[in-house]
Amino acid sequence: MQEVNIGFLGFGNIGTGVYRVIETYGKSAFEREGFKPRVKKILVRDINKKRKIDVDKQLFTNDIKDIIDDPEISIVVEFMGGEEPAASYILEALRKKKTVVTANKEVMARRWVELENTAREKKVGLYFEASVAAGIPIIKVIRESLQANNICQIMGIINGTTNYILTKMSDHGMCFADVLQEAQRLGYAEPDPTFDVEGLDAMFKLSILSTLAFHSRVPVEAIYTEGITRITIDDINYGRELGYVIRLLAIAKKYGDAIEARVHPTFIPQDHPLASVRDSYNGIYIKGDAVGDLMLYGRGAGDMPTASAIVSDIISACLNKYSHIYPTTGNKYQVREDA
Repeated sequence: MQEVNIGFLGFGNIGTGVYRVIETYGKSAFEREGFKPRVKKILVRDINKKRKIDVDKQLFTNDIKDIIDDPEISIVVEFMGGEEPAASYILEALRKKKTVVTANKEVMARRWVELENTAREKKVGLYFEASVAAGIPIIKVIRESLQANNICQIMGIINGTTNYILTKMSDHGMCFADVLQEAQRLGYAEPDPTFDVEGLDAMFKLSILSTLAFHSRVPVEAIYTEGITRITIDDINYGRELGYVIRLLAIAKKYGDAIEARVHPTFIPQDHPLASVRDSYNGIYIKGDAVGDLMLYGRGAGDMPTASAIVSDIISACLNKYSHIYPTTGNKYQVREDA
């Protein structure tokens, strides 16, 4: 059994979930593949903070060098969120020839080129399955399962908070402000919901998906983005009368040598598969020239679905130590900003 030493950057809800999976029922998944996982160090701000689970305090550190400069740690898992200092720490880890696993959609969307180039140069892995749609394995599907396809369209509900809000507005006739308040109370929305309700979360995720699908860099600056804050009950009722539901859609299409990418509220026919995606669930529709229409559905957020994706990436990193798959972005499509 080969021991694999892992360093955590951060230890919030998702980090705690990953630790729990590794130390309990996830351990057998590693053992099946011949690996024994060991979380060796955890970077935190406050070493003495009370945690949700019992963890040996000697694992905690507030010095990034205790992880980056430890030659025994081969995999670094980032849970910090936000662009900085997460991006700088990820780059440091890659330069030290450590494979990195992250769920950080903002870092991947904004710093893709720098991160991928560094990983290639150092011949280490960069895994980010959990950065989009948590428990739905959409990254692996696009990178591996659909290699034989030219993907021409991606359309999806990839933000659980806004989908929950729109579902409740439709089902109960509640206004946006009231549903948002309820979502915050239940933990479906952050205290500051701007990231979700203004469409930024979906924008970052669409940048990642479309870059992978079209093998061409789709920067966030080129994605038209509009949130749901102006949606009213009248909008929802009007759509229902005409046979539609409103969902916040992330849409990317390829036209010849051009790409169109946008995030905004959309009327969807009630008989479309995406119309049945309710509450905090996610659904992603893909169209390929060989596979045709394909749709994936599942939990797009939450500690344990995200932990599931991250642990899967850690296992992949162990198995692919010397044969990492790097996304190709050699296609030079023009991203249409006037769509």
